[in-house]
Amino acid sequence: MNRFDYVRPASVAEAVAAAAAPGAAYLAAGTNILDLMKGGVSRPARLVDITRLPGLDRIERLPDGGVRIGALMRNADLTYDPGFVAAYPAVAEALLSGASAQLRNAATLGGNLLQRTRCAYFYDPASACNKRTPGSGCDALEGENRQHAVLGWSDACIATHPSDFCVPLVALDAVVEIEGRGGRREIRLEELHRLPGDTPEQESVLEPGELITALRLPAEAAGFAGHARYLKLRERTSYAFAVVSAAAMLRLEGKRIVEARLALGGVAAKPWRAHAAEAVLNGTEIGPDAFRRAADAALADAKPSGENSFKIELARRIVVRALNLAAAGTPERVPALPASCFSSGVPHHV
Repeated sequence: MNRFDYVRPASVAEAVAAAAAPGAAYLAAGTNILDLMKGGVSRPARLVDITRLPGLDRIERLPDGGVRIGALMRNADLTYDPGFVAAYPAVAEALLSGASAQLRNAATLGGNLLQRTRCAYFYDPASACNKRTPGSGCDALEGENRQHAVLGWSDACIATHPSDFCVPLVALDAVVEIEGRGGRREIRLEELHRLPGDTPEQESVLEPGELITALRLPAEAAGFAGHARYLKLRERTSYAFAVVSAAAMLRLEGKRIVEARLALGGVAAKPWRAHAAEAVLNGTEIGPDAFRRAADAALADAKPSGENSFKIELARRIVVRALNLAAAGTPERVPALPASCFSSGVPHHV
């Protein structure tokens, strides 16, 4: 691990100023960046510790019926908020399917959105990786790439985005609040991450020093609560990233789909919103034919990036299954924390 400066700002403005310096990086829970630093993959010259910034670790119900979640809120705390689970069950389902309980107790919302790819060649400093070292090449193109992208990839990079959390959020039109040297701005989460193109090292649209402070879900997102599911397929039951995943959400009138939302994970360098599939579903009746047509539309532009052609058919099938589960209705369940996680009735972080 390289030597670095450590800064703990007292305000968002101080954090943005400190992180605008070349080579600076933000530190929250550190569940991703510290691993990258230990492996020599990331070598920040300055770490800006934002864990003590006030007001960024809470959930707020908005007057218009939406919800605002601070970027420092822990994944576990959000997952076990009864009101949040009831309104956005697919998001809670996605959070519960990610990482381990210990990591969910530490990891933050903002860090989850910006976590780096788990491509083995990115994590290996001895391998060529344009994302890690621009212009060095991509060893994954001709290497072990069965887990890599089938949508939106380029000859410069075939890595995938690893987040479960982001997939249903993209489907629900989540908005990200950002503070930077130029002030505050907002963007849709769907626009936050970039596809690789010729510059895979540019993973997001954030400018130097910009800090994600919160995420908002609009009021209409809760309208899908009765028919919303997140389904993840992985190579082992726990603690693994998705081979493919899907978030499916429906608003129904009888058997007719008034509005559909669909997004895929594990297939691209960003959480993939399947707009074409939604258009196929809107106004149709639920059923296997409609779901298969939607799956075909979602993967119409997919192409293998090596030895991963199986992922295309696998993604089609997980779309169909997620839609079937969503049509059947969201299970009435609220996750329960074990008694050992409580002290005077308040959950704590392990």
